[in-house]
Amino acid sequence: MAVKYFSNRTLKQMIISYFWTTVGALLAAMSIKIFLFPNDLIDGGIIGVSMILSRLTTQVLFPFYFIVLTLPFLYLSYKFIRRTFFIQMIIAVLIFALFLTLLAHVPPFEAEPLEVIVIGGAILGIGAGLIIRHGGCLDGTEILAIIINRKKGFTVGQVVLFINIFIFVAYALIFRDWHIAFRSLLTYIVAFKMMDIVIVGLDELKSVIIISSKPKEITEVIMHELGLGLTVLYGRGGYSGDAREVLFVIVERLDLSDLKEIVLKRDPSAFMAVENLHEVVYGRQVKVPTKKRARRVKAARTKAISKGL
Repeated sequence: MAVKYFSNRTLKQMIISYFWTTVGALLAAMSIKIFLFPNDLIDGGIIGVSMILSRLTTQVLFPFYFIVLTLPFLYLSYKFIRRTFFIQMIIAVLIFALFLTLLAHVPPFEAEPLEVIVIGGAILGIGAGLIIRHGGCLDGTEILAIIINRKKGFTVGQVVLFINIFIFVAYALIFRDWHIAFRSLLTYIVAFKMMDIVIVGLDELKSVIIISSKPKEITEVIMHELGLGLTVLYGRGGYSGDAREVLFVIVERLDLSDLKEIVLKRDPSAFMAVENLHEVVYGRQVKVPTKKRARRVKAARTKAISKGL
């Protein structure tokens, strides 16, 4: 499957993927070397454990500790995840370790602790987010979390959170300093949120399922007044057994209130289920309904009303 996957990717796609993986590894290495290490801060996961070991010995060995501790998780990714992910992870890990070595003599960033936490955490989150967004990974604990999720039922987030809390508590106990552990936790939170923004994006998308007795009328209104596309699904009432049309719409957060208003105006008894979407992938032939397009439709409608049309 891995060979087929790579053969289906164009050379341009592979170059773009490896380019952004390299940029992400560079940013993550810069954050570790310039911001975190000089201020006795650590990250979570394997990087955090490697940083603790480096502080107990010498920072020069950090790339060595990181690669050695990552090897078991590389094996787990090959065996339990997929080979394409395994290859992307190897590339990300090696490039990250290379940049750590190249940045060994770069001077540290000297600033107030809050500035170090925010700037260093943001750069680390952007770097890790770019790597994950393009199919790789630096933190092996996420692989362990995925395996535990499949076997024990705990969510990936719960497992990663438990492991990282253990790492930060261990850091405080080893060096008998809760201040650096707490600042490290804040840095991790900043990095995590920034990573989420890079992976998901700033646009908040919602998926809306609409069940109404007037599906055709509501379909026309959504398409022509909001400028949104939708999909008509055919369902059956579980209690009544009646056949009905179910409307599925993807809408941006800013347009959600307008969508609810026009649906309930046409059918006050309509049922709507709204869910958050992390990402939507469109094929080349699909016309993506964008915010600008919806605004143009609204503007044209408002202009027509003002002219009495």
